[in-house]
Amino acid sequence: MADYVFTLSSGEEIPVVITTRRGLRNITLRPKINPKREIHISKPWLVSENAAIKFLVSKQKWVECVFQKCPTKVVLKPGDVIEFLGRMVELRHDSSMRSNKLVGDALCVGGDASMFERRVRDFIKAQFLVELKNIIRTTPREFWPKRIALRDTTSRWGSCSTTGTVSFSWRLAFAPVDVMRYVVMHELAHTKHMDHSADFWATVRDLYGFGVERAKRWLTQNGGQLHQYF
Repeated sequence: MADYVFTLSSGEEIPVVITTRRGLRNITLRPKINPKREIHISKPWLVSENAAIKFLVSKQKWVECVFQKCPTKVVLKPGDVIEFLGRMVELRHDSSMRSNKLVGDALCVGGDASMFERRVRDFIKAQFLVELKNIIRTTPREFWPKRIALRDTTSRWGSCSTTGTVSFSWRLAFAPVDVMRYVVMHELAHTKHMDHSADFWATVRDLYGFGVERAKRWLTQNGGQLHQYF
């Protein structure tokens, strides 16, 4: 349950949830867009809620930026047309079907209507993982990660751990394929260079080929759009 409401300059009211944590030294802010748009504030035991709200107000510009980049959710329903993995697909529902199936330019979703969005999401995530693996296989085997993980993050499109696990935001499924491919090459390059040095970017360009800057620029300018569903 929200403790306060924070009003953006657009007029949208964002619920604010404040929690007190023992051992915490500083106030922390976490704007969240999934599963719903909220602001979570964690504060030390001796800090008052009023002080926490004042801190939130002092960060208004940053908070506004976060929510502007992440648009309000669009509820998907049968008949909608969405783009994922480079193709336009119409969503259809057939409760008599037990599984989901991509037929031509239509995604036919089975099961109860209340599960429609969830089943569409799960299908897209599964297809994204298949495409992800196909892209990785186009690179030299020395760049192949030990493990692939899918995430749903708002601040990072991908990450690479020192243990050999490479993680990706499944929402890249809604990006142009060349942009998705750029993020893959970016993270695979990190398997050799755990920094953003000149050698790292040279490796990214070698793996990706021509157009790296264009793909990078698209993601910077349009990345927020990838969060409009689910």
